[in-house]
Amino acid sequence: MPTVVVMDVSLSMTRPVSVEGSEEYQRKHLAVHGLTMLFEHMATNYKLEFTALVVFSSLWELMVPFTRDYNTLQEALSNMEDYDKTCLESALVGVCNVVQQEWGAAIPCQVVLVTDGCLGIGRGSLRHSLATCNQRNESNRFPLPFPFPSKLYIMCMANLEELQSSDSLDCLERLVDLNNGEGQIFTIDGPLCLKNVQSMFGKLIDLAYTPFHAVLKCGHLTSDVQVFPRPEPFIIDEEIDPIPKAINTDLEIVGFIDIADISSPPVLSRHLVLPIALNKEGDEVGPGITDDTEDENSANQIAGKIPNFCVLLHGSLKVEGMVAIVQFGPEWHGMLYSQADSKKKSNLMMSLFEPGPEPLPWLGKMAQLGPISDAKENPYGEDDNKSPFPLQPKNKRSYAQNVTVWIKPSGLQTDVQKILRNARKLPEKTQTFYKELNRLRKAALAFGFLDLLKGVADMLERECTLLPDTAHPDAAFQLTHAAQQLKAASNGTSEYAAYDHNITPLQTDFSSSSTERI
Repeated sequence: MPTVVVMDVSLSMTRPVSVEGSEEYQRKHLAVHGLTMLFEHMATNYKLEFTALVVFSSLWELMVPFTRDYNTLQEALSNMEDYDKTCLESALVGVCNVVQQEWGAAIPCQVVLVTDGCLGIGRGSLRHSLATCNQRNESNRFPLPFPFPSKLYIMCMANLEELQSSDSLDCLERLVDLNNGEGQIFTIDGPLCLKNVQSMFGKLIDLAYTPFHAVLKCGHLTSDVQVFPRPEPFIIDEEIDPIPKAINTDLEIVGFIDIADISSPPVLSRHLVLPIALNKEGDEVGPGITDDTEDENSANQIAGKIPNFCVLLHGSLKVEGMVAIVQFGPEWHGMLYSQADSKKKSNLMMSLFEPGPEPLPWLGKMAQLGPISDAKENPYGEDDNKSPFPLQPKNKRSYAQNVTVWIKPSGLQTDVQKILRNARKLPEKTQTFYKELNRLRKAALAFGFLDLLKGVADMLERECTLLPDTAHPDAAFQLTHAAQQLKAASNGTSEYAAYDHNITPLQTDFSSSSTERI
């Protein structure tokens, strides 16, 4: 999940802070200290995270585009200059542009806004932006909510008492509310000092940047792994009182299935699974990074000599062309599979299905799946030339039936023309004529389109008058009979207006054979 750090470099951030010692600190220095702590943590525990740095005052500037090089980000913090007044709206517009250009509108992103709580003055201030956000047109809309899934974390270089003395806290809370409530405001507990700033950023790290460590199990085989990015709790909308559902730290593999059988299923999220290697003393040697290159190389060499179930699983799935079904909790499953980045590099990935007993309809209920050895005969055949999936549904689905749809006028016109073409070929097309006529009749009754029935009846009467002298006598009788039946149905009150009623061919002495009768 990419992160955008938005740093306030307005003049209000240069206000001095009384800190113990002879060195003079500004609020900007406290913010830099907190962000340095965050970047150091991410470089060690979240090294796969892409992070960008944006600074703003009345305008915004992209200081560092999305990168995994946290040394570059820390160097940029020391090179920031001071500018003019605060304009939070311009910063949020900059975040929209940066994220959409790099990731589009589908990738979730975390936005860390570092400011001192000053909202700016006059036009362009946050007060002015919030007061006018409902009076704008679409081309000049307020940038919140962001056009991409996001969480907005606001880090205030001020304590709660200072923010409550003005309406700053209310305005900042309004920003989180505009972002669909996704986010949180952090303030400094107690006086402004380096220790309290570290404590505030520590809360952010615990909330959003703590690595997700789990144990991958398959029978007696286990492996400590890190799942990246961290899986978010899932809220089931159908529940009366929705409760966030989080995955267990024990990821238990319950079975394996061919890639062709599981196909390309719908998933909630995708994650990278990284093995955490342990040395003989039980200390972690990966996947984190170390400051010293030699120490890092030696740690990787040690980790490479230790057998790891995660590596074995990844290679097996890749060679056999299968996926592993993993259980996260009661009635919640997902899959582990090998995904290739290039011809030589591939990764072990994990996808989360939607919670429920039957997340993939073509596989049936997960609890009813079992090993091939339990079946009387191999469901894949002796030559592995067939598959038991997809399971056929017991009830015929509505989308599998012949449903009449008139989304466009051309669809209705085609159905009417089909009836008229068959009417001109009576009595040879008697069966097809009444089949199409009844299909149109039922659709018209279902839609309440009774005028259509009267209109088609008038067309059939006109076709009857235009019959050539060489036409079969039965054609005129059938057209007249059909027109009368449609007119009776168009009234909506007679027995002929019933939906289940079918118009049957008129029995005449001219009927050529019983095969033309319905």
